[in-house]
Amino acid sequence: MMRINAHLHLWELDGPVPHPWLGPQLGKLHADFPAVQAGDVLREHGIDGAVLVQASDSEAETEYLLAAAATHAWVAGVVGWVDLSDPRAAEAQLERWLPGGMLVGVRHLIHDEPDPAFILRPAVRDSLGLLAEAGVPLDIPDAYPRHLHQAPVLLDAVPGLRLVIDHLAKPPFIRGAEAMADWERMLRLIAAYPAVTSKVSGLDFGPGFSAESVRVAIEVALDCFGAERLMYGGDWPMTVAGHGYGQNLRAISSAVDELSLAERESIWSGTWKRVYGRNRSNAEII
Repeated sequence: MMRINAHLHLWELDGPVPHPWLGPQLGKLHADFPAVQAGDVLREHGIDGAVLVQASDSEAETEYLLAAAATHAWVAGVVGWVDLSDPRAAEAQLERWLPGGMLVGVRHLIHDEPDPAFILRPAVRDSLGLLAEAGVPLDIPDAYPRHLHQAPVLLDAVPGLRLVIDHLAKPPFIRGAEAMADWERMLRLIAAYPAVTSKVSGLDFGPGFSAESVRVAIEVALDCFGAERLMYGGDWPMTVAGHGYGQNLRAISSAVDELSLAERESIWSGTWKRVYGRNRSNAEII
């Protein structure tokens, strides 16, 4: 069965892309993680390809990731950055990058914005309307709790917009039963919108990570979305600072591999193809 990692980052400390958040205080993450190394990690763990996801709100990184996609056959697409705050700039960037077939989604580090309502600004809504017209989904990082509250407002305001909730909205494992119940309630609210999918990714944060906590989160997500709206994401190299890519993959696999064949195919590759594959006009889908 084909397995696609729908969430993988690349960066090089002395490369062309600025990452203001990436400093020595991040320990093991303050290192180079280039495409060649990423390919080795994927092959080691039997993963057939990956979607490269932005980690810098810069045009330079989108260009960097698209260049990697043109060089490495295992790249299954790029979720890049466009300037959502300026609809004219966003339109020009989409016109430049979409014809190449490898820009399959857009993301902005909205959790780093000083304005907590950035994503609801009128100009941003206009830019998201361009994404909706082009059939390009928007990834929402670090969604719980602020951006899960905003996502329904956004979907109501921008007809046709498709959202991808990264990392199952980061379930608050270590904050106790009440916080987990609130996360589940909010996840169910957003899952009521058919245009929303989510990534089973990024669950290795803090001391709450375990195979059991991952299983609980996946069970809730399956009940909310169904397997047909969930996709696997490995979140490398963020896993380097946690329990490692292999242990994360094993924790997810232990829950996913108990599902039916159709459900497993959806999570490992089918949902990725439905969500990100439709814009690949000039490239073969892996």
